[in-house]
Amino acid sequence: MSTGNYRMPKAELVELQNKRLRTLVRYVYAGSPFFRKRLSSAGITPDDIRSKDDLKGVPFTTKTDLRDNYPLGLISVDRSKLVRMHASSGTTGNPNVVAYTQQDIENWAEMNARCLEIAGVTSQDVVQVAYGYGLFTGGLGLHYGAERLGTKVIPASTGNTKRQLKLMRDLGTTVICCTPSYGLFLAESAKEEGLDPKKDLKLRVGVFGAEPWSETTRKHLEERLVESAHDIYGMSELNGPGVAMECKVKNGLHVWEDHYIVEVIDPNTGEVLEPGEKGEMAVTTLTKEGMPLLRYRTRDITILDDEVCECGLPHARINRILGRTDDMLKIRGICVFPSQVEEILTSMEGVSPHYQLVVDREGSMDKLMVRVEVAEDFKSDRLTDLVELQRRLEEELKDTLSIYAVVELVEPKKIPRSEGKAQRIVDMRKM
Repeated sequence: MSTGNYRMPKAELVELQNKRLRTLVRYVYAGSPFFRKRLSSAGITPDDIRSKDDLKGVPFTTKTDLRDNYPLGLISVDRSKLVRMHASSGTTGNPNVVAYTQQDIENWAEMNARCLEIAGVTSQDVVQVAYGYGLFTGGLGLHYGAERLGTKVIPASTGNTKRQLKLMRDLGTTVICCTPSYGLFLAESAKEEGLDPKKDLKLRVGVFGAEPWSETTRKHLEERLVESAHDIYGMSELNGPGVAMECKVKNGLHVWEDHYIVEVIDPNTGEVLEPGEKGEMAVTTLTKEGMPLLRYRTRDITILDDEVCECGLPHARINRILGRTDDMLKIRGICVFPSQVEEILTSMEGVSPHYQLVVDREGSMDKLMVRVEVAEDFKSDRLTDLVELQRRLEEELKDTLSIYAVVELVEPKKIPRSEGKAQRIVDMRKM
């Protein structure tokens, strides 16, 4: 079972946060040349930080800082204390390397155990982890969390979808952990194998993360694959998955505030926004030893809700991630997130949840095309019906996004499938 009193009263939680923050600032000031220089340059000493309200004067940490100090320039311990290193894909320049002590690994396992527990997972479940293992943190984080909770774990990793389905059937998988797009692909593949996942499999809970997804996608997952679909949030720089999780109420993701302080800021000015306002999330890691971070700019767009949840947990919630500032498309001055498009497409009959956004430029003018598959159960053979479906989609996209997007309807299974994160954006302007 999971450990730790994460259901403490809110006042006690805030007091613990502030205590750990004071300890953290002293810790990085003493152990990290990078943060000591960063704080000193801002005229800040450890004595200046008494509570999370004092964080507003602390400079942000960014992905650029990690890459400029590659590989381990932001660690706060001697290298001999490190037991693990993970890294991002590094598709542009150096990867972001993150380092862990043994205590970091223990804390990470505990947070993932909590995540599974509040979604209704128990020691009686069989958890199949279909996130990638290796340098990517997804697989190992949930694996350790499931073991900490006392479940039976199937470390399936990504890929080999037929084997995934066979494992589910033969080993009685009750919890699946993967990206939401792969969850939809599993349901689609099961159907091709002659299976009805809701009848032939035993999937109670789905833990879906690593990419933005919508309420309508949840509906599709719960209709086609699992009884209850839950969103999980994390990123390698903050440990990995397990930073925040939806409880059974499914009204936002609880951030484990005894391990993190979350701020939502204006992405342009850095100004801290009030709860309920949409902005970029910045996170301070309170308990990381190997590579703690102060006010790390995640680039993820969300809304903070600090009201106590119906479930009784005192930990603040973030809304489902709306998108990333680096995934945001700016088209003719309008900001567009893939999640906005997904919400529209998946709420309309006649199309499937599989789509791509193709951005190109004609002369000096940007143009957006939305490629989306016609649903397999769309029965009409009449061209006029397809034209009407295309018109309705274009009209709905224009009303919501405030720009015109051309819709291209394609046959089922024409959009590339992914066994990891789906490639939603094709930006021809960068090619």
